[in-house]
Amino acid sequence: MSLLDRRSVLIAGAAVTLAGCGNATKDAGGTTPSQTPSSTATSAPPSTTPPTTATTPPPSTVVPTTTPSSTPSTSAPTLTAAPNWNSFARSLKGRLYLQASSGYAASHQLFNPRWDSVRPTAVVKAAAPSDVQKAILFARANKLALVPKSGGHSYVGASTIANGMQVDVGGLKSMSYSNGVLTVGAGARLYDVHAFLDRYGRSLPTGTCPTVGVAGLTLGGGMGIHTRTYGLTCDRVVSMGVITADGKAHTVSASSEPDLFWALRGSGGGNLGVVTSFQFSTIPATKLGFFRLTWPESQAAAVVRGWQRFAQTAPTTSWGNLHIDAKSNGTLSVHVLGVSTTGNANAAAAQLESFVGAKASARTISVKSHLEAVKYLGGGTTSPRQGFLAGSDVLKGPMDAAAISALLGAVKAAARAGTPASAILDPLGGQAAKQPAGGSSWAWRSALCTVQWYSSSQNSAARTFIANGHRAVRAYSAGGYVNYLETGRAVSTYYGASWARLRSAKAKYDPANFFHGPFAI
Repeated sequence: MSLLDRRSVLIAGAAVTLAGCGNATKDAGGTTPSQTPSSTATSAPPSTTPPTTATTPPPSTVVPTTTPSSTPSTSAPTLTAAPNWNSFARSLKGRLYLQASSGYAASHQLFNPRWDSVRPTAVVKAAAPSDVQKAILFARANKLALVPKSGGHSYVGASTIANGMQVDVGGLKSMSYSNGVLTVGAGARLYDVHAFLDRYGRSLPTGTCPTVGVAGLTLGGGMGIHTRTYGLTCDRVVSMGVITADGKAHTVSASSEPDLFWALRGSGGGNLGVVTSFQFSTIPATKLGFFRLTWPESQAAAVVRGWQRFAQTAPTTSWGNLHIDAKSNGTLSVHVLGVSTTGNANAAAAQLESFVGAKASARTISVKSHLEAVKYLGGGTTSPRQGFLAGSDVLKGPMDAAAISALLGAVKAAARAGTPASAILDPLGGQAAKQPAGGSSWAWRSALCTVQWYSSSQNSAARTFIANGHRAVRAYSAGGYVNYLETGRAVSTYYGASWARLRSAKAKYDPANFFHGPFAI
């Protein structure tokens, strides 16, 4: 799991990860934290009894000897005839799994086990962009709802679907590098991307969870330790290969279909098409300076005030992620894990302490190489599946004393109730405040930070904590971060001023609303 990025893996007790994907075993201070995504589970649909088929599929497919019935699905229209799954399977370079297939149960799993009960009618493991095209056309012809999956870390399980088709692009993970540009398949995982680029002394600004897919992260924006220095992951995109709802392949860039290029950079996955590849402009893979500062709970309000000033005024080479975590003994843990892209973290740590007005009670400084930093922040090279609930707010500006007190109170109430809970604040600003070439639909360029409300629990107490968190910062919230989707929130609140233009792009590229669902544009 990731120590920094609970958006793909998160973490309990005195949670110390930055904002991440699964359960990290340790954070920078060696404590056991907790981790990532959210939303209410979809109830499992009724099982279907498939009839027999007449043909035998080739060995390259994983199709059972039965064909699913046309029993109406909760997510797709009633079919007038059963789909010809065997013919479809033979047309693919990859594999097709139906509900009676051997290996089906594992084929549709997401990072969060809470979505295991959601059973797609079919899972396509794409081996080439042509498989994505064929899947879209087959789904359209057979009135099946379709959702794409990259790394499968969606907080709300948006990359699986009951009684529809899941198209997994995880097999599209080839990579090449030339003249500062990385070409990569949409299914590549973040650790693999960093390990590949490390050979060339290059990197990308990404999140930290090692198993997050590059597509999901990028399409929703992509925040991380380099956000202030180099911008978001989506800001480094030069071009994308995408299959739209009509089954046509496009290569989009600032000069080729610029409206779709703009829309895809920040709108999240599964809205306007299925992206199959990216070209990224890379950044230098330099040594990074790290600092970890911890304060006692009595200093919590001062730390939040000082951190807000740090987020506003620190050099763009400085980044620091604030964690306010509920401890099992009913108290709060307050710390900042920070990075200096100059390689020397002493000045950044001293500046933060000066803004807080109090020296940290515990302080560590270190320097790490690019790949050492990737492993450190990610808690290793992989991350185990983990359940959680989460939500988010994007703060327009610094909170006043009342809002800070309410935020701390929300986490404190969870601590007293014995509920694992964390408020994780990621700074924006710097290069992230500037539009990249070609523009992007990511709407929060002028915001101060994002707040992620995370719990490794999934019960009513965790939901209460998240609701209390939203309530605490309501006056300062501009909306939510689309990579931290949650149920019960209007979709438009993830897109701010970009909403109207995104709706126009949706009408142009998906006029029949083929890509649809509760979280779609």
